[in-house]
Amino acid sequence: MPSIASTSQIAPLASASKPLPLTTSTEGLQAIADKHITKGLGRLRDHVFKEGKGLRVLTTDNRKLLDFTSGIGVTSLGHAHPDVTAAIIAQAQSIIHVQCAIGLSEPYVQLVESLLTMMPDPSLDSFFFWNSGSEAIEAAIKVSRTKTKRNNIIVMQGGYHGRTSGAAALTRSKTSFFKGTGPLMPCVYTTPFPYWHAMGLPKETSEDVLVEQAILGLDNLLQQQTAPEDTAAIFLEPVIGEGGYVPTPHKYIKYLREICDKYGIILVVDEIQTGFCRTGKTFAIEHSNVKPDLMVFAKGFANGMPISGIVTRSEIMSCMQPGSLGGTYSGNVVACAAALATTRYMRTHDILGHVNERSEQIFKGLREIQADTENGGWMIEEVRGQGLMIAIEFKDPNSKLTRNHTRGEQVKLPGNINKLVQDECYDRNLLTLTTSIYPVLRLIPALILSSDEIDEMLSIMKESIKQVAKNIQGK
Repeated sequence: MPSIASTSQIAPLASASKPLPLTTSTEGLQAIADKHITKGLGRLRDHVFKEGKGLRVLTTDNRKLLDFTSGIGVTSLGHAHPDVTAAIIAQAQSIIHVQCAIGLSEPYVQLVESLLTMMPDPSLDSFFFWNSGSEAIEAAIKVSRTKTKRNNIIVMQGGYHGRTSGAAALTRSKTSFFKGTGPLMPCVYTTPFPYWHAMGLPKETSEDVLVEQAILGLDNLLQQQTAPEDTAAIFLEPVIGEGGYVPTPHKYIKYLREICDKYGIILVVDEIQTGFCRTGKTFAIEHSNVKPDLMVFAKGFANGMPISGIVTRSEIMSCMQPGSLGGTYSGNVVACAAALATTRYMRTHDILGHVNERSEQIFKGLREIQADTENGGWMIEEVRGQGLMIAIEFKDPNSKLTRNHTRGEQVKLPGNINKLVQDECYDRNLLTLTTSIYPVLRLIPALILSSDEIDEMLSIMKESIKQVAKNIQGK
C-alpha cells in the first residue's frame, strides 16, 4: 500500500504542552458521572470497572468481583477472551471502518459464511448487520411490513424488544422503558404469554392449561383487534428475557407457527439474549424444532463489540430495495472481526456440552438452596430458566399468588427480596441482576464459567439468602 500522510504533518497546538488532566480516582470519576451523565441511565452501582478477565472484574478501588451478568449476556466468552482480543487488535491495525453502503469488508462477508453454518434452518440465508439489538428489531419491523404490505404487529405480554421508538412500542415487560414518551408507534397488539404469574394462575397450573389460555387469547385477538389479513408479524422471545426468564412452551411456539403459516404472518424470533449457545442450543428456537421466518440476534456473538443482525429467507429479504436498510456504523469491520472470532470459537469447541453441564450444576445447587427452608429457602417461589439463563423468583407481599409463606403472620415480607439478595451478593463480591415487574433475580454468566466458579457463586448465594431471611425474621 502507498504511504499515507502521517498525522505528524499536522502542527500541534500550543495547548498540547498542557494536556487535559483526566480524572483517575474512583471518587473523582463518580463525581463527574453524578454531575454530567444523564440520570436516565440507571446503574447497579457507581463502581468503576478497570479490568476484566473471564468472569472476574477489577474496579478502580481494587475490588475483585465475580461477574454473573456478562454485561447482560454480551461477554459470552468472558472478559478479554484472547481469541477475540487478538482479532480486534489485528483488524484495528488494518482498517477500522468500512461503511457498508460504500464497500464490502472481508470480516463482514466471512462472518456471513460463519453464521450460515450455525443457523437453525438452512432457509435462513440472507443477512443484515446493525449495531444494537433495538436497531435490529427496527429492521425486523421494516422487513416484515414491507414484505407483507401489512401494518399490525403482535407481541407477547412481558416481552422486551428494546428502547428505541419502534422497539419500545413492542416492549411489554415494564412501562419504565417508554413511560411519558408517547404516542408510541401504533398498530401493536399484545397477546397473553403462557406464564402462570402473568396470567394470574397458581404456579401449579399445568403447562397445557397455560398454553390453552394463551392460544385462546391469541385467537380472540385475531378476531377482535387485528385481523390476520392486517397482521404483518408476531414477535416472540423463545425465553422471555427482561420479563422474567420464562421459557416459552414448545406447544405454544408450534401453534404460533401454524397461525403464521395459515395467514401469511411472519414469525419473528427475537434471539438477542437467547442466541449463540446461551440456552444449550445454538439458538433457543431449536429446542422446539420450529423454523422462524425471520430471526433477530445481537449480544453474545461478538463478545462485547456492538453488532446485531437479522436473518431471513432470501425471498423475504428480496422485498427490500437498495438503501432501505443501512447505517453509518452497521456491520462495523472491527465488530465483524470480533464476531467472526467469537463464532469461530463456538464452532470449534464443545461449548454446548459445557453449557448444559454447567446449567445442570447451577439448577441443582439453586434448588438445594430453595429446599433448605430453615436458611431462607422458604422465600423462593420458583427457580426456572434454560441453559445459562437462570431466574430465582422470590415471594411478593403484593401478589395474591406468591405472598403466602411458612414463617407465620408475624413475618412481613418486603416487596423487593430480589434486590435485597442482590445487595447481599454484591457485599460478598458477586455481581447479579434483577429483572421484570416481579421480584426476580437473574444469573446470566459467561458461557465459559468453571465448576469452581459455580460453587463459589452458590456459596455466596446461599449465605446471601440466609442473611436476608434472618433480617426479615428479625433474628
